[in-house]
Amino acid sequence: MSDFIRADADRTPVVIAARRTPITRAGGALASLQVHELLAPVLGAVAADAAIAPPDISDVIAGNAAGGGGNLARLALLSAGFPVSVPGLTVDRQCGSGLDAVLLAARLVAGGAGGIFLAGGAESISTAPARAHRLPDGSLEFYDRARHAPPEIGDPEMGEAAENVAEHYGIGRERQDAFALRSHRLAAAAADAGAFAGELVPLTIAGRRVEEDDGARRRMSAQLLARFPAAFRSGGTVTAGNSCGFSDGAAAVAVTSVAQARRLGATEGLVFVDGGSAGVDPNLLGVGAAAAAERFAGPDAVRAAGFMEFNEAFAAQVLASLDLLGVDPDRVNREGGALALGHPYGASGAVLVTRLFHQARRATAHGDLALALVSGAGGLGTSVLFRWERF
Repeated sequence: MSDFIRADADRTPVVIAARRTPITRAGGALASLQVHELLAPVLGAVAADAAIAPPDISDVIAGNAAGGGGNLARLALLSAGFPVSVPGLTVDRQCGSGLDAVLLAARLVAGGAGGIFLAGGAESISTAPARAHRLPDGSLEFYDRARHAPPEIGDPEMGEAAENVAEHYGIGRERQDAFALRSHRLAAAAADAGAFAGELVPLTIAGRRVEEDDGARRRMSAQLLARFPAAFRSGGTVTAGNSCGFSDGAAAVAVTSVAQARRLGATEGLVFVDGGSAGVDPNLLGVGAAAAAERFAGPDAVRAAGFMEFNEAFAAQVLASLDLLGVDPDRVNREGGALALGHPYGASGAVLVTRLFHQARRATAHGDLALALVSGAGGLGTSVLFRWERF
């Protein structure tokens, strides 16, 4: 057991349970579910896994990026049957929202502001509301996404920003396609081996059981990827093949102190080491995760991490960030990532932590560092460093 756990087990945060729904294509198997209906069963499963009595939960923190406002966390926890005494907080840092929810929960435990938190995120691209500005005459002007930076700085669309990153950091088309192909092959192999089984919460919709992800394409090939045209810029290198798909899904984890984890009967988990968010040029928003990792993990921890999950919104931004960090891409997302599985925006950061939890537990990787990384709209990045510990 690490010295930093012995020092103050009442304030050392640890993730002791983690679950997620299947991640499915927008308009697909989960398209009939509202976003809170995705998150509610995951919250229930995590509480059960960790032997948490819902009245003992200090708060539920949920990330969401494309919803209609309100308080998703509160709606989901009440839908899960939790008592009205449990509050709820919804956070929005776009693609980083789910990871920031976990980070916030860990910081609250470390600060003594609560004992048990459920944290994660959810996104239903299929049912996301249409959004509109109200003009002076009262008419509505609909828009696809919110603004993230003022125009004088630059606020590119996500695909255009990926092209900016590819050009600025010299990430060519062949390299992007090869990384995308790797993601599909690894995700398909992991699914076939049952690697995702322990983390999935099956959902039943109109009598149909949805119990697996549907994004990985087993017939994907280099030849097929080479046929995709540039999707965002004439003559560009970013295509639909080396970009993530729009997806629906939810994920959540249980965060508590090591001392409370012991009382709940847990004997191991992802112990929080450090984490935080950083900003970069919004025109090169894809490298925000690298800035966060440099600041809050440091080069030694990045080099030493035995498990590393990086949200694959675009191959270009993952590869550029890994180059900046000096990380071999083969060390990252060893069971595939969002290029294959999909990217349910507000959930994706929590999906990363869920993947780390189950990978480390299966490997009985005691003492190994585990790093979650995500870049987000507006030039933001979040990284969270854990250590898998037996306590």
